[in-house]
Amino acid sequence: MTPSIRARVARVIEQGIRCGILVVGLVGIRRRNPGAVVNAVVAFAMTFVPDIVERRHGVELRPWHRVYTAIAMLTHAVGMLGPYDDIWWWDHLTHVHSASLLGGVVHVACRRKEQDPRPRVLGVVVGVGLLWEVLEYGIHSVARRFDREPLLVSYGPLDTAFDLVFDALGALLVVVLGDRLLDEFDRTE
Repeated sequence: MTPSIRARVARVIEQGIRCGILVVGLVGIRRRNPGAVVNAVVAFAMTFVPDIVERRHGVELRPWHRVYTAIAMLTHAVGMLGPYDDIWWWDHLTHVHSASLLGGVVHVACRRKEQDPRPRVLGVVVGVGLLWEVLEYGIHSVARRFDREPLLVSYGPLDTAFDLVFDALGALLVVVLGDRLLDEFDRTE
């Protein structure tokens, strides 16, 4: 398959994923699930980040980078409709996926500055993971205090520990595979 065909296929897949995220938002509205609606809106907006990155930083993302990012957004949005509660591994999948995206960004930024990305990838991913868990706990606590449906759900200390382990796993995947999978960025400037 030629690069231009791959790019077109990736764009079609991205559009399909965006439609899927919109469906999640509509289902969230129908179910009166504010968490699903907010997550769908944020996920939909995040699918445009690759376009922004390409324009602002003069890089060309590969088709699989774009699809990987969009799938991460879809899995988070869909999770709010029930898989986070009903499928034991869903939360682990989304944490590895998100952590690998963040780790990939850190990896590329470090390589562009000719720095060793390994300690930074792990540090940033685990640090952001900790901040996310504090935010999740805070939002959940405030919502419960005011007898509202929380936009984010905290399932307790064991869940938080597992979330951080899977964040670290996503970072480790980038440390191990980053040079092989992320050195292909082309400068377009």
